[in-house]
Parts: sequence; structure tokens; C-alpha cells
Amino acid sequence: MARSVWPYLVLAGLLATISGCGVFERPQRAAWREAAEKACFARRGVKLSAYIQQSKPIDGPSICGLTMPLRTTALLNGAVTLSSTQTLGCPMTEALEQWIQAVVQPSAMARFGQPVAQIDSMGAYSCRPINNTAGGKLSEHAYGNAIDIGGFRLADGRKITVVQGWTRGDQQEQAFLREVHAGACEHFTTVLGPGSNAFHYNHIHVDLAMHGSSSRGLRRYCRPVIKDIAPPPRQDNLPDAPELEPEIDISRNNPNARNALALARGPYSEQQAAPAPISRGALPPMAGGGSSRPPRSINSIGELDVGAPMTVPQASRVERGSIRDDGAFVPEGELGD
Repeated sequence: MARSVWPYLVLAGLLATISGCGVFERPQRAAWREAAEKACFARRGVKLSAYIQQSKPIDGPSICGLTMPLRTTALLNGAVTLSSTQTLGCPMTEALEQWIQAVVQPSAMARFGQPVAQIDSMGAYSCRPINNTAGGKLSEHAYGNAIDIGGFRLADGRKITVVQGWTRGDQQEQAFLREVHAGACEHFTTVLGPGSNAFHYNHIHVDLAMHGSSSRGLRRYCRPVIKDIAPPPRQDNLPDAPELEPEIDISRNNPNARNALALARGPYSEQQAAPAPISRGALPPMAGGGSSRPPRSINSIGELDVGAPMTVPQASRVERGSIRDDGAFVPEGELGD
């Protein structure tokens, strides 16, 4: 009987040894994920409200889950609702609000004259592999670090969907979707839309995956690359201003015109030297035996200057004449051609 027990004791000891070595330890999420959540809460990146509420931690299956998940029904304090309640991490919620405020709403106002009131949310947290491919790497959705956006509803109820608007919408709808896609690359590290692959024909996927960093900061993966975006329409319905030719100075290369301008300026021209000051001794005596001292004046600092020289404009002969039809100046007494 004792001999038959020994194999079981040996097997139990072997299993305990293997377990102690960590062979059967449960895999853990990357440490940076929890650190990012805590840092977001520490800087108050998201304001908890009736629209964003913290829920219980999600731990599994496997390494799926979040330490501090947020059940979100609307963003920007209720200004933009989600079509369905989504579970997101704090960093993702913060990035969404920043993107909507900095990119989505300005683009909607410029192109449609009204803001976005609702986002068609096709999914956020979901413990699944990338593109639902069996055996594949876990998606950022498995950590509440991604969301799929199927479209937008404007304040007047108008809907702009990715599946139709990206290629079949009017010019402004197509431009709007491309503009918010391109702008998302400034707020998220992964942005995938129609044309990136067959799985994203009907939505825009955004997440905050870690792709490493470079000298310019975090590496970002955005597909497709958006190049040409149509400008927004004019809001005043006025025609564009005509293009005017630059003004030409006709006197610069026309001597006849220069003569005409000189006559129009009168006896003083830019080429004449400034009048010379007259000294005290050069002044003639005043009638009645008065002093020849020049009149008093006020200097630049407000003091009475009794000895400041006075300048008298020198007389200049005014040349009289007329202007011919071709712009030439003809002195008085001379016959024109």
C-alpha cells in the first residue's frame, strides 16, 4: 500500500516545483497600460459626470481588461452623445474629447454650419483578437484602448456615415470625413479608415497602441494617408474678389510725367535743398530801432529758447507753362509742336 502512494507523492511534488517556477502563472497585461490609466486620472484628463462614470475593474479573460474602466454615454459634458454606451480607458476617453473639440467640431462648423451632436460608436472594449482573426494578436479593443466610429449625426439630424460618405457622399461630406481622419492622427497613435484594408471599409478605427518612439516622439500609424481635402464652402455667399494688377508708377520711367508732377508740387520739390538758417548778424535792423534778435521759440523740451536761429524759406522762381496732350511741359512763351 505504501509503495503505491509514492508515485502520487512524487507527481505532486513535481507539479508544485513547476508551479513555483512560474510555468502555470497567469499572463499579465503590459505594465504601461495600468500606468497610463493612473497618470490620466492623476492629471484629471477626464472629468467624471453623469455621462462618464467609473465602473469595476475588468480582469480577464486572459489578459483582457482595464484597471479603471469608464462607462461612457456622452463626451464633452454631454454635448456629443454616443449612439451606444461604451467602456473605455481614461486615456482613450481623454483623447476622444480632445479630438472632437480640436478637429471634429471646427470641421463640422466650417463645412455644414452646425456641430456634431452624436457619434455612431460601433464598438470599444471587446476581448478579441485584431480583426476578429482566430489565433491572432489581441486587439487594442481588448484593453478599452480603441473605438470604432461608423459616422456622425449633426445637430439638425443629418447623418454622415463612413460607408457611404467616404466615396459616395457630396464634396463636403467626403472632405469632412477625410479631415477628421487626418486630424485624428494628431491625437491617436493608430488611425485606420476605408482603403487601409478590407476590414475598415465602413468605419474609422482609432486607438492609443504603443508603436515605439523616435526622435520626433511617438510613432503613429495612419492609413490611408490623406493628401487632398476640398476647402470648406464660403459662408457669406459672396463672389471671390477680383485679382488686381499691381499699381504702376507712371512717373518712374516717363520724363514728361515727372515734369508734370514737379509742376504740381509747386516751388519746393524733393530735390531742392532745405533752406539755410539765417544768423543774427544777417538780419536787417527792424524799423523804429527795434532789435534784430530773432523771435523767441519753444524748444523740443518745452523751454523758451531766446537764441534759436530762425529759418526763412528761400524764394524760388515759379516756372510757368502748360502741359501738352502727350504729358510734356511747355514753358510759357514757347510754342508746342
